[in-house]
Amino acid sequence: MSIFKSLLIKLGLADLSAERSPISVFLLDDDKRRHRWFQKRFSGDLIEIAETVEEAKQMLSSYNYDAIFLDHDLLPHHYESNDHDDFQNTGYEIARWLDENRKLQRAATIIVHTRNADAAIGMVETLRRSGRTVEYCAFPMLDLKIKNYWKR
Repeated sequence: MSIFKSLLIKLGLADLSAERSPISVFLLDDDKRRHRWFQKRFSGDLIEIAETVEEAKQMLSSYNYDAIFLDHDLLPHHYESNDHDDFQNTGYEIARWLDENRKLQRAATIIVHTRNADAAIGMVETLRRSGRTVEYCAFPMLDLKIKNYWKR
């Protein structure tokens, strides 16, 4: 290291930030606007997107991801209320499926990002039961969460 660089470090003027390696990101969400939002936040990383439960199961059983983002409400009638019998087509089904398939995605950090807080609680509890690293973050706060976890 040069004397000049050492001096900058001692004075607190040196840029000590390091570029992180690219990560692999999985997103389950039906909203195309959110797809673009995530692609912008994870520019330079590998991001794969599923819009349905079946796509998600196939991708999550085939590849390993560093970060997994799960939405709950995947169809228009899910947005109206949780009073429906279609949970097999929601993000909760993926939480339940990962709980049953505990060997899959063990190292991933999972963030439930739905605006549906009531449904998010069940997803987080189910995923934690299987010993996973998971938390809920309301979508409006997600940008800050991503910056804290995966700084560029």
